[in-house]
Amino acid sequence: MKKILLFLITIININVINAQEIHKVNKSEQIMKTLKTQIGSLNFGDLSYKYDALEPYIDKMTMEIHYSKHYKAYYDNMINIVKDNLDWSGISLSELFSNVSKYPTMLRNNAGGYFNHLLFWSIMTPNSIPLADGLLKTAINRDFGSFDAFKSKFEDSAKSRFGSGWVWLVVNSEGKLVITSTPNQDNPFMDLSDVKGTPVLTLDVWEHAYYLKFQNKRADYISAFWNVIDWEEVESNFLNAK
Repeated sequence: MKKILLFLITIININVINAQEIHKVNKSEQIMKTLKTQIGSLNFGDLSYKYDALEPYIDKMTMEIHYSKHYKAYYDNMINIVKDNLDWSGISLSELFSNVSKYPTMLRNNAGGYFNHLLFWSIMTPNSIPLADGLLKTAINRDFGSFDAFKSKFEDSAKSRFGSGWVWLVVNSEGKLVITSTPNQDNPFMDLSDVKGTPVLTLDVWEHAYYLKFQNKRADYISAFWNVIDWEEVESNFLNAK
């Protein structure tokens, strides 16, 4: 009887682990799928964790306002801009970003705001664990010298971004990891970005992302961010980018 119970428990645990791995893969692949989806067909989904799940590093009120107000506004504005223009409604985010300099600033800002936040939500978790040995860590050590050197450079970029914007860890066209930042709602997919590539990690440094808790102390917000990164998801993004 004990052997049967142990066997059943083992099977259940294996199934749980497999389900978690499938979720991880699907989460990263969903980001790539979203990039290829026609703008007019994009949806506004639910946050995959509760608003208070990232406490104490990111507070509940900030998350709720950030997601249900700011992020929702970018989505609504984007859809309203394209709904009466079939040419814009029928292109994908990827097509828009690669030629974004040819489109109205309002579409660029709101489509960028929609996608940038989508990636941002996906690379955070209430169950963050340190980056494990693997291809991503090897690439970080190769391209930055060490994880600590990468972390320091990422923080410096986040602190020095003047005004509102984003900081990115990007796989460039040569397959190397680079750190860059963009103003407003721009991202490295856009044709006007100084550094182009596929982002695998990002940090929102708009004041609405941290001001309720950290006020003007952006550096404290940046430090807190390391405690909520979903490194398994970031590695999945890295593998998909490669």
